[in-house]
Amino acid sequence: MTRPDMNSTTELPVIDAPADPGTPTHCPYCALQCGMRVAVAPGARTTATVTPRTDVPANSGGLCQKGWTAAELLGHPDRLTTPLMRAHKGAPLRPCTWDEALRRIVDDFRRIQDTHGRDGVGVFGGGGLTNEKTYQLGKFARVALRTSQIDYNGRFCMSSAAAAMNRAFGMDRGLPVPITDLADADVIVLVGANPAETMPPFMRHLNQQRARGGTLIVIDPRHTPTARVADVHLQPRPSTDLALANALLHIAVTEGCVDDEYIAARTRGFADVRIAINEFWPERVERLAGVAVARMRTVVRLVAGARRALILTARGAEQHADGTDTVTAFINLALALGLPGRVGSGFGCLTGQGNGQGGREHGQKADQLPGYRRIDDPRARAHVAKVWAVDPEWLPGPGRSAFEMLSALGTSLGPKGLLVLGSNPVVSAPHAALVEQRLRTLDALVVCDFVLSETAAIADVVLPVTQWAEESGTMTNLEGRVLRRRRALAPPPGVRSDLEVLAELAGRLGAPGTWSGRPEVVFDELRAASAGGIADYSGITYERIEREGGVFWPCPATPENGTARNGTPYPFLDRFPTPDGRARFTAVRQHGADEDIDADYPVYLTTGRVLAHYQSGAQTRRIASLVAAAREPRLEIHPDLAERFDIEDGCRVRVSSRRGGIVVRARLNADIRRDTVFIPFHWAGDQRVNLLTNPALDPHSRMPEFKVCAVRLIREDTAPSEDAGEEQRL
Repeated sequence: MTRPDMNSTTELPVIDAPADPGTPTHCPYCALQCGMRVAVAPGARTTATVTPRTDVPANSGGLCQKGWTAAELLGHPDRLTTPLMRAHKGAPLRPCTWDEALRRIVDDFRRIQDTHGRDGVGVFGGGGLTNEKTYQLGKFARVALRTSQIDYNGRFCMSSAAAAMNRAFGMDRGLPVPITDLADADVIVLVGANPAETMPPFMRHLNQQRARGGTLIVIDPRHTPTARVADVHLQPRPSTDLALANALLHIAVTEGCVDDEYIAARTRGFADVRIAINEFWPERVERLAGVAVARMRTVVRLVAGARRALILTARGAEQHADGTDTVTAFINLALALGLPGRVGSGFGCLTGQGNGQGGREHGQKADQLPGYRRIDDPRARAHVAKVWAVDPEWLPGPGRSAFEMLSALGTSLGPKGLLVLGSNPVVSAPHAALVEQRLRTLDALVVCDFVLSETAAIADVVLPVTQWAEESGTMTNLEGRVLRRRRALAPPPGVRSDLEVLAELAGRLGAPGTWSGRPEVVFDELRAASAGGIADYSGITYERIEREGGVFWPCPATPENGTARNGTPYPFLDRFPTPDGRARFTAVRQHGADEDIDADYPVYLTTGRVLAHYQSGAQTRRIASLVAAAREPRLEIHPDLAERFDIEDGCRVRVSSRRGGIVVRARLNADIRRDTVFIPFHWAGDQRVNLLTNPALDPHSRMPEFKVCAVRLIREDTAPSEDAGEEQRL
């Protein structure tokens, strides 16, 4: 078996197979959910190896460097195997028994709620939790705690795309087609997406598309590794994607490229959009976004002339204070060209976190019940309450979104206690210094994790829980395909699963209904709770997932879906799940960055991921080969901008925004815009780029504006680092 060079953005296929192929499961990282097998050496619980699976379409035998090294976490010396607890605020974390820890949590949560009401305790989940955990966490908040204060870190990831797709299509499913359809597309447009670094096995589908003569178009302020293989790269100024999309639609209209028959038969609202785009004529947007009109026309003609075309957005377009409207602008373009609802064509988004799709469907969002139901819908409340064996009045109403809840912690109106599963907000939240301060003021902070993350390190109680290869359940990948995660090895003694923790806490709190720590039991209850909802899983079973290699939702338990293979891979072929079956155009206008550059803060900062690391880095910063590939964050800066601030490659630079400052080394790169710098977000402590980011929220999705803020640059030393340029460009 050959593993890839840690400095490569490629992934390698299986060359040979081990004697014991191991347990078939899926990678613990991104939403591609690459298939892999985990083999454990006899008698050595922590010695495991992974090999790629060839029977999973998402990766078809390839893995990236994070996937190849995933098993190294299973026996890592940082692994937590016993509960930890502080005797009091300011005391150190000390080992304790499970009974002591659980009793402390229950006593603290009861005391807080007796004093401050049910919303005195909040819950914060994660987009990497299995569907079963997501479901049980939402149930735990609404039934055991009866709190409205629950949200999750997926609010920082997919919320703007979700809001836009729900508004336009009546459904939020990342890809409207199986991932294998990408290879047959004549044109693919990626907006704010860099899969060459964030999910390298995805690139094989793009490479196949280009090999058969297809065209790849990338829209991104950075000339990323993905942009370098594109046929066309548009490089707009940060926070001008919406204006650019409107200009592309303006060109489509004026050049007669729109599909009038499709618009009349399958949509509503185009007349208002046609009026709104009049102010976005191409020459004006060229000045605003910095993209030449000729290149805009090229893109429109390529997409409009394609037999099959896909427009896909990602975080670069979505993590803005106007992210929902930006995604809507690209949906408008797709609808005008008649793409959604055609086999092999449409609009979609590239989900980021491992269960970023399923994690936003089954109840850990502030306004949501299982099956993608709204918590303020009386019929939805009645249905779910019946499954949970409670009265609908028992259930709370909508709560605060992620940053709104985190920033209210410990205040007179916010929660005084918080339970955290699958998230590390000390690193991942915007305006991170404020969030950390709020977390420290809590009367009770409880964190479930398998390592002492930066958030766990400041908790009052830490519970050690299972990792991906030690548990079973389901994950829903970026296609909307429900997959099986299978347990490959037993957890260390003293470690419990999140499901077991929630079931035990619910019992100790005297919660009504039934609670289980067995994933198959919880999934069956999820099926019943989701039945009839937008994200209907009622026709999906563990056996069916294994038999069919995954099942696309929606999949209601009807005779038709009971016999049809794979559920619903193409959800919009006949109609959209809106009241009248038509998709909705929505007129949107450019708002621009919440915080623009000025004399004091004259440079745009954008953030994102790098090849070697994942999310807050709590996992990947513990893998030696990944750390060696990217030891620290670097400031990516154009040489012309660097010269303006007397910055050399490798020198230390203080980067400051209106919220804080960090010091990082510079990496000169002629491929980035001259008005923009880039810093990745995987590092902790005083290297957290989220100390700088702007928490301004999208009014529809409540997504913070991670992708652009204004900064100033000051050189901190006079000599460049000796290792300047040695690490890979990420």
